[in-house]
Amino acid sequence: MTEQVEIQIKYAGYIDRQAKEVERHDHYENLKLPAEFDYLAIGALSMEVRQKLATHQPETLGQASRIAGVTPAAISLLLVHLKKRGLRELNPGAGKVNAA
Repeated sequence: MTEQVEIQIKYAGYIDRQAKEVERHDHYENLKLPAEFDYLAIGALSMEVRQKLATHQPETLGQASRIAGVTPAAISLLLVHLKKRGLRELNPGAGKVNAA
């Protein structure tokens, strides 16, 4: 019993960090993307990724990340673009706000 408590104390920071990462992932997975979003206007993305996003018009960031050819780097660039655009829902834990 004492050994188990020691292990929990020893790894508490790692466990908390992992739980926060899971929460952040869930938030971004379900993050609603603006309807009729002009993906072709995001110059930082490759033309291939812009065309795929424009064709599929994903409803959430999770859907966008599962489109063949859309890389994690492209998703990060999309997030940066959305943050610049002022999408308030991008901050995990800030509450649910509809994207416009």
